[in-house]
Amino acid sequence: MKLYADLPGRRTVQILADVGMLAWVCLWAWVGRLVHDTTMQLATPGHQLQTAGSGFRHEMTSAGDSVRGLPLVGDRIAAPFRQASAAGTTIEHAGSDLVDAVTRLATILGWVTALVPILIVGLVWVVQRGRFVRRASAAQRFIDDAADLDLFALRAMAGQPMRKLAAISSDPTGAWRRGDEATIRALALLELRDTGLRPPLPSTGSM
Repeated sequence: MKLYADLPGRRTVQILADVGMLAWVCLWAWVGRLVHDTTMQLATPGHQLQTAGSGFRHEMTSAGDSVRGLPLVGDRIAAPFRQASAAGTTIEHAGSDLVDAVTRLATILGWVTALVPILIVGLVWVVQRGRFVRRASAAQRFIDDAADLDLFALRAMAGQPMRKLAAISSDPTGAWRRGDEATIRALALLELRDTGLRPPLPSTGSM
């Protein structure tokens, strides 16, 4: 599998793109965490309700226990304190529910904030890198020798823009049929440049 181009300029661009993608992921992961932490500040009233409800319940329970031992009227006086203690429990539960709701909201907002831009840019990056890897890996198998340039010259004539072909020869097809080594090599280089591969060195008696 060929991950990077042979040509220095294109290889540098690919490496910078990979580093940029990693930086993009880190950036939006940080932003998502920031959104999560900021949203969690909305849970402050819930924590306050929890603390207030727990404290109120504890105070009322303690007061009820204190008057329960009074002769004759102890139980009657303690009853309102026990009822008030139940109200404190309700307040505490309301605070817990608020904290739970804010926590779920913060988690959802944090993940959505981070994942949406990461997935959008990441999809483009994966498609581009995957396309290069497939194309370059397949082409690499056919470039062991200078004679293989003939295949890439054919691909160039089939897929390259006419203006690029015209810049090489006024009759590239005819030059290829005649076996014009200079033209064939120029056409092959045109295709190899798009693929990101370096051509084999010319050898004696070959193109």
